[in-house]
Amino acid sequence: MNPILDSIDSVVTAISGVLYMPWVPLLLLASGLVFTFRSKFVQLRLLGESFRVVSEKPKTKGSISSFGALMVSTASRVGTGNIVGVSTAICMGGYGAVFWMWVTALLGGASAFVESTLAQIYKRRNKDGSSYGGPSYYMESGLRQRWLGVIFAIIIILTYAVGYNMLASYNLQSAFAGFSFYDAGKTPAVIGVILAVLFAACVLGGATRLTKITGFLVPIMGVLYVLVALVVVIMNIKLVPSVFGNIFASAFDFKAIFGGFAGSCLMEGVKRGLYSNEAGMGSAPNAAATADVSHPVKQGLVQMLSVFIDTLLICSATALMCLCSGVVPTKELAGAPYVQASLQSALGNFGPIFIAVSMALFAFTTLIGNYFYCEGCLRFIFKRTPSHAFMTVFRIIAAVIILLGAMISMNLAWDTADLFQGLMVVINVPVILILGRPAMAALKDYMAQRKEGKNPEFKAASIQLKSETDFWN
Repeated sequence: MNPILDSIDSVVTAISGVLYMPWVPLLLLASGLVFTFRSKFVQLRLLGESFRVVSEKPKTKGSISSFGALMVSTASRVGTGNIVGVSTAICMGGYGAVFWMWVTALLGGASAFVESTLAQIYKRRNKDGSSYGGPSYYMESGLRQRWLGVIFAIIIILTYAVGYNMLASYNLQSAFAGFSFYDAGKTPAVIGVILAVLFAACVLGGATRLTKITGFLVPIMGVLYVLVALVVVIMNIKLVPSVFGNIFASAFDFKAIFGGFAGSCLMEGVKRGLYSNEAGMGSAPNAAATADVSHPVKQGLVQMLSVFIDTLLICSATALMCLCSGVVPTKELAGAPYVQASLQSALGNFGPIFIAVSMALFAFTTLIGNYFYCEGCLRFIFKRTPSHAFMTVFRIIAAVIILLGAMISMNLAWDTADLFQGLMVVINVPVILILGRPAMAALKDYMAQRKEGKNPEFKAASIQLKSETDFWN
């Protein structure tokens, strides 16, 4: 690595170490438990209801539906982390990392419900009647702390435009490392240029195209990927019992976990689970606030569903596909190489090609979904939509960052993403714990109306909120 980049990585790793030992895992797991019990296991109890409301049409024709907002947040969640993130977790933390990814998602479903419900409660109105919002807005309206909202908005931009987009770019180019044409000195730059140009062409065309692009690509790539993973698992069905046995045995090997906590299955599972499903980070609420629904709880349920789609379905597909292939995970194979070796073992030369194509689709939708969050944060910081000239410059810089991401090292790419996502957690989780009451009250109101056979409609006064909301008075 370049000496300058090596120094940067050392600083990033040191700060990240302080955040993750033990604050990020502690906050995620504790908040997930708190909201799970306060909501009476909403992520399990109302899972069927979440499937029902996701198909509802928006109240106003032309507005963003629950499904549209779900696709934007899923575009960011469902990305290279579902392939490379899972592989890295297994190779670095062992079989047990899969279990702790499941735990992070299961408990995170409750946190995702709360943060997205809050985003709906405190969302703002555009002149055309549409809505926008997110954590910065519930920090401003619910906590009366605009300064905290500004800081959080800046960190979201750093996380998504820098940390996550550099990592997505790096992960994509690394998927081609096993091909004969790959030249470590040239290929990353070429792939970075192609990806940056495609990204720029999309975002310079305007943010209104984002939901159409992601809505088309995300379901297709997700279904194809899960089907191929299912084929590999069926081909190796005899190994499934031993794979699950290893996952649970490794997950509860507490001597190994606490003997080397930084690289343990628990830490890797939490880190990569968070990178993949983003529950509790405060990212998805930015998309959730744009949905046109009759009750905030509806979008909370929809965004909760996104966490399960991401981790319990797609991440599990990757994990089982790799672990059932018979290829032993090692630290040297961490990242795309382990997934490609696993698929090649099962499907021959088709495997690496399929992964490269999947990574291309996953990376592109990730980049677009990530960028969506940045525009909303800029609007909050400036209290208005930034000028066309400013946004053009910002979009070009975002494209250049994608180019640079393809050319940095694996350690710097992952460490930067870990640092910024950790900062989001340590700000957002305490906030939603403090503001949990309105979300729980809204859930109670929703269930009361459902029991009466109504299609729930929300009024802020019903949970003792008045001037704090822009939509529900």
